[in-house]
Amino acid sequence: MSTDNTRETRLRAGDAELTVDPQNGCRLTGLRIHGTELLRQGAKYGAFPMVPWCGRIELGQFRNGGERHQMPINSAPHAIHGTGRDTAWSTVRADDISAAFTYDLAEPWPYTGRVTQLVELAPDSLTLTMGVETYDNSFPAQAGWHPWFLRNLGSGGDVELAFDAEWQEERGDDHLPTGRRIAPRPGPWDDCFGMPDGVDVTLTWPGALELKVTSRAEWVVIYDEQKEAVCVEPQSGPPNGLNTLPRLVTPIDPLEISTTWTWRTLA
Repeated sequence: MSTDNTRETRLRAGDAELTVDPQNGCRLTGLRIHGTELLRQGAKYGAFPMVPWCGRIELGQFRNGGERHQMPINSAPHAIHGTGRDTAWSTVRADDISAAFTYDLAEPWPYTGRVTQLVELAPDSLTLTMGVETYDNSFPAQAGWHPWFLRNLGSGGDVELAFDAEWQEERGDDHLPTGRRIAPRPGPWDDCFGMPDGVDVTLTWPGALELKVTSRAEWVVIYDEQKEAVCVEPQSGPPNGLNTLPRLVTPIDPLEISTTWTWRTLA
């Protein structure tokens, strides 16, 4: 375990090991089960918080009442995945199996507030909790996670995804939801799905490991268009949701979201 803000925080519970880099967007840089790494390695990968929005914002613009704001375009012509992943976070506390991190919202985000991420590791599970609170004015926000799970763990077959969504957000040519809800279609996906009873997605590496991603959140983006990894992204609203389904963070009503990953070995 390390709590130096310039170094990774390391947690261990049983045969599960987790590393978090607060300097690199409070990104989970490694999750090893029985010595096997589950996350794609690299500075842009692992599993990062998406906050204060998830996915794409159309043309990088959103409104809060009569005010229109422009976010930096980092996935032309849109802004994608929030600013938290590009921010250095502070380690508030850490012990062998849990840690808490924060950062204060700042430019280019136009509102003041604080984001907190709590990481709790058990021998057979990982729970992530994120909160967004305002210091002043109310503002729309989203939060979620973008894990890059390895497609193949080096033994056995490629990962298999299983989930039962009530609907799929129809995706337009601009990669944004059109506003129509359609029956879920077969992959490959870069798509958002609705699960009103909560996110529940199972990843199975045949003969190696089964991992379930669950959350009380009702939205999940599945991305499996790369050969190296697949992404299962629980989030508090759909892509472009700051415009289409705004959820206001107020002084008395912060935004909170959590997800739990539970695993069991199949070998």
